[in-house]
Amino acid sequence: MTGPLTAGEPLAPSGRVRSETAGPQRGAGPPGKPPKRRPGVLVRTARGVVGAVLGVLLLVGVAGGAGIYMAYAHFSADLPDVDGLRNYRPPVMSRIYTGDSRLLAELASERRIFVPVTAIPDIVKQSFVSAEDQNFYTHRGIDPLAILRAGVFDLAHAGQGRRPIGASTITQQVAKNMLLDNQMSFSRKVKEAILAIRIEENLSKDRILELYLNEIYLGQGAYGVAAAAQTYFNKPLDKLTIAEAAFLAALPKAPNNLNPFKFPEAARSRRDYVLDRLAEDHVIAPAQQAEAKAAPVIPSEFRRPPPIPGADWFTEEVRRQLIARFGQDTTTQGGLMVRTSLNPALQIAAESSLRDGLMAYDHKMSGWRGAVAHLTLTPDDFETKWPTALNEQPHPPGMLASWKLAVVANVTETGAKVEWLNQLGERRAAMLGLPDVTWARPVRDGKAGPAPRRMADVVQVGDVVMIDPPAVQPGPPSGPAMAVRGKAPPPPLPPPSNRATLRQIPQVQGAMVSLDPQSGRVLAMVGGWSYEQSQFNRVTQANRQPGSSFKPMVYLTALEKGVSPSQRFLDAPIVVDTPEGRWRPGNYEGTFGGPTSLRVALEESLNLVTLRVAQQVGVQAIADNAIAFHMVDSMPRVLPAALGAVETTVMREAGAYASIATGGREVTPSLIDSVQDPDGHVVMRAPGLDCADCADPSKPPAVADTRAQIADPDSVFQLITMMQGVVQRGTGKPAGQGLNRPIAGKTGTSQDFADAWFAGFTPDLVTVVWVGYDNPESLGDNQTGGAVAAPIWHDYMATALAGHPVLAFPMPPGVTMAPWDSGRGIVTDAFKADQVPGASAPVGMGVASAPSSDAAGQPPVVHGGVDNSLGGLY
Repeated sequence: MTGPLTAGEPLAPSGRVRSETAGPQRGAGPPGKPPKRRPGVLVRTARGVVGAVLGVLLLVGVAGGAGIYMAYAHFSADLPDVDGLRNYRPPVMSRIYTGDSRLLAELASERRIFVPVTAIPDIVKQSFVSAEDQNFYTHRGIDPLAILRAGVFDLAHAGQGRRPIGASTITQQVAKNMLLDNQMSFSRKVKEAILAIRIEENLSKDRILELYLNEIYLGQGAYGVAAAAQTYFNKPLDKLTIAEAAFLAALPKAPNNLNPFKFPEAARSRRDYVLDRLAEDHVIAPAQQAEAKAAPVIPSEFRRPPPIPGADWFTEEVRRQLIARFGQDTTTQGGLMVRTSLNPALQIAAESSLRDGLMAYDHKMSGWRGAVAHLTLTPDDFETKWPTALNEQPHPPGMLASWKLAVVANVTETGAKVEWLNQLGERRAAMLGLPDVTWARPVRDGKAGPAPRRMADVVQVGDVVMIDPPAVQPGPPSGPAMAVRGKAPPPPLPPPSNRATLRQIPQVQGAMVSLDPQSGRVLAMVGGWSYEQSQFNRVTQANRQPGSSFKPMVYLTALEKGVSPSQRFLDAPIVVDTPEGRWRPGNYEGTFGGPTSLRVALEESLNLVTLRVAQQVGVQAIADNAIAFHMVDSMPRVLPAALGAVETTVMREAGAYASIATGGREVTPSLIDSVQDPDGHVVMRAPGLDCADCADPSKPPAVADTRAQIADPDSVFQLITMMQGVVQRGTGKPAGQGLNRPIAGKTGTSQDFADAWFAGFTPDLVTVVWVGYDNPESLGDNQTGGAVAAPIWHDYMATALAGHPVLAFPMPPGVTMAPWDSGRGIVTDAFKADQVPGASAPVGMGVASAPSSDAAGQPPVVHGGVDNSLGGLY
């Protein structure tokens, strides 16, 4: 045995101490050094292989890294900048509200309601995370595990006709939806991944989720979760149940194929999948999962507020103004909050009054233009086949929603039985009585003949006609009345009326606008018979001759030049030489009154006196006033213009009359009160009235009227007093009957009765009515503004002013009210300090000494004397 190991003794390979006396060994080195051993062949080969592999791997790694870098440089070279997403807001629809905050319209290219992430309920957010991206809060934009899982699944189901499942994260979907397109390609997926990583580096998780939940399309035209909650459940987000929130989260995969209105079982299956994911992520408890799964998917279709009758023209005019101010994109995608001046109650009254007036004119002047169609059915087939045939008949454009298409089933001498289908497809029947269709005069040679003597003169069996059904239609028998507490049953009620009303769409058109003169706010506007029939707005787009409703501009000019209401002018024939020939104007009645006061001339709308007034004050001065009041943009300097031979719109005339009603202050009609951006900042406000302290609750509101004074208040008040006489005793008398309050106004009828106007106002309401044909033609003999337009004005104002206090026109301090004898009776007028009530200077008795020039610069020659070729404006 050897002794203990001493320091410095070398160890043998086996761990034993090598003997000093041992012989030389293979591979031993010089004495004193350990011997070297050469590796074996296998070791040397292994080392070579490993080195080669490492070398190849190194080369592949370098090449791969270079390739990845080059690919990254290639795909990221033209990628959009993600910094814009910090302040990005998805396109959001703009909303238009009435004056009482009712929703009037939504303007949108995409129906979206933007909701901040802090206002989105947690269950909604977590439902989408669990369904679409379970690792959303931990990954950095892409989810390698999800990609691997999707790859394995797709390989396992290859060739089975199944659509590959995706592995896009919510961040990737934001990149695709907001920065890229939907093209299915490898290039787009690489770009999507790069952008997702960049988005994660620049935005918080909450911001990314906010963009996603407000941007995503969820079917049925709804973009974003708020619009989808409204579309499918008619609820705001904070009212959704767990099951409903899970259903919304199910939609991104295939919103059209999961539409619960069409595919309820598919919708429920996908919803249950989301509920499973929520339970798996411990968002909801098993009991909540089971309860939510038990709930059926019952969508509740979003019901928009019922449209305000006749408000389509108002809405379209607001839309045009918004686009002109803000552009198309901001108007439909900028989330504007638009508050308008529309008064729904007045709008309904305006549409009803105008339609009733147009139908009344149509009945009086036009006669019966025949049935809508005729069903060619044999008597044997009629009873069973008319419902199908009637259903196939299209509704004529302009047919009112309350009317029905009905078929004439039987005709007698004094009546006709008509049948139709109600909304449930049930058959209904009623009678047309001959006494109710006396207006339906047969038209021969373009003219309505005498009233029909028998029903067959109006309709035949098989005719399809428009009717207004009876207000109360008889229902099925209800059985005998029950006795109450031993008492005898009450007597049966009389049967409801079963008389329908025959209808036809008028060919004549009309327009009406009503506004508050103190602010210019348009409260109601109707642009024609039916917006469905014609979107042309006859309030703002139709240029028509105002006829005598222009005359207040002439008389105001005279009053401003010091002419007194009692000043007399000669009412006698005039012949005017113009470059086009001799013009022989006359009064409507064809009579002459001799010396006539300014007051009476306006009341009776005397053309000849008006022309002499225009000659005295000068057509240039009248034109200046008409332009200042915005009645016209420009005006020819010719005498016919003084009688309304110019063109204006209903809206322009309403603004001019509003300026008169406010004592000569400039009034600009406005439909929009204010516009706010999505942050609540006011970006537009109606001009004219300013309230600097309204935003400060510590100060009382003080409204400053910044509108220009465009006429002398004393002269304007004189004109208002004279215009009250037009309604009390003149051509506008039908407008004011029974209203029992101060009303000022003026009728207007253009040449050959082509236009009928009535424009009138109280201190707090201005309304203008126009009636005529789109292609100007005569309304018929004696169809004047007082006969056609004034009754419509009256019916509307009777409703609009009901319950309003009776207001007097404020009198400025510089005038005095005094009675005087006008020659047509005692009247009371306003006189300035230097005017004597009832007095008249001789200068007003004849022809003006300086007639104004025509458009060519040549003064017309005015002749006195009698002329029998009279015609004119009224």
